[in-house]
Amino acid sequence: MKSLKVVFFGTPEFAKTALEAIHQSNHEVVGVVTVADKASGRGQKISQSAVKVYAVENSLHVLQPEKLRNPEFLEEIKSLNADVFVVVAFRMMPKILFEMPELGTFNLHASLLPDYRGAAPINYAVINGEEKTGATTFFINEKIDEGNILLQEEIEILPDENAGSLHDRLMEMGAKLIVKTLDGLSENSITEKPQPQVEHPKNAFKIFKEDTRIDFTKSSKEVHQFILGMSPYPASFTTLKIGDEEKGLKIYGGKFEIALTGKTAGTLDISKNEFKIYTKDGVYFPLELQLEGKKRMNVKDFLNGFRNFEEIKMA
Repeated sequence: MKSLKVVFFGTPEFAKTALEAIHQSNHEVVGVVTVADKASGRGQKISQSAVKVYAVENSLHVLQPEKLRNPEFLEEIKSLNADVFVVVAFRMMPKILFEMPELGTFNLHASLLPDYRGAAPINYAVINGEEKTGATTFFINEKIDEGNILLQEEIEILPDENAGSLHDRLMEMGAKLIVKTLDGLSENSITEKPQPQVEHPKNAFKIFKEDTRIDFTKSSKEVHQFILGMSPYPASFTTLKIGDEEKGLKIYGGKFEIALTGKTAGTLDISKNEFKIYTKDGVYFPLELQLEGKKRMNVKDFLNGFRNFEEIKMA
C-alpha cells in the first residue's frame, strides 16, 4: 500500500484523535492547519487548539492562517505536495484550497449523511431519540456536508446515552474510519457515491444559547432526550425563581415517569427529599444540576443547599 502525504485541517479534541490516528498509520502528515492561538479566560492566557498541542508535541509542521485565501498560506500549502487533505471539525474551505491536492479533500462528519448535516449532528441525534447514528467520510465541495460519500459506518446509540458519551465513541470510530479511507484512496479501492436524495433530511443546525432552554410542556420522553442531547455541552437550562431572584438552572441528566398528575406542565414540587418538574404527560426528576453561580452537583447536594422550599418556583 502506498503511503499518502496528508495535510490535516482541524481544531478540537475530536479532530486531535483523528490526527493522532493518521500520524500513527502508514501515511505521512506533512502539514497541520489549525486556528490561531487566542487569549481566553480572566487572565487572558494564550490557549492553543488540541490539534496544535498534539502537532507540536509530535514535531509536525503547523500552519495557523488568519485567512484561508491568504496567498502566502496557499503557496506554502502547495509546496507541501500533499496527495490529499483531511478535514475534521474545521471551518469552511475555499474552492482554491480544497481542489489543490491530486486526490482531493475529504471531511469526517459525525452522522450518517445526508441526515444531520450541520454543526451539531451528535446533539441532534440524541435529542431526536435516534437509535443509531454513525460517521461518514466524504469529498468536500462548495455546499456544506453535501459532497460524494467515500465510507460510512453505523453505531448504536445506547439507552440514556448523552451527547458527551456518544461524542467520545464517535471520535474513536471516526479516527479509524479516516485511516480506512486513506488506505482505500491509496489502493484506489473506494468508489465515491453521491449522497441519497432525501426530500426532508434531518438538520443539525448550530446551537445557540436560546436553543438550550428546556420546554417542559413537551412529553417526558422529549424533555429527557433534549437534556441528554445537550449534556454535558452546551447544557440545557431552565429558570428558577428563588424569592424575588431569578436564577438559571442547568440540568445535565435525570429520569422521568409517565403519569396522570393533574399538574400544570412546567410547574414543580420541591422538598428536602425530592425535586419534580411536571411535563405534558408525567414528571421529570433532575438528578445532575448546576444553579447559576454554583458548581455542578447531584440533586441531594442541591436540595441540601436550601432551607425554605416554599419560596422556590419555576420562573
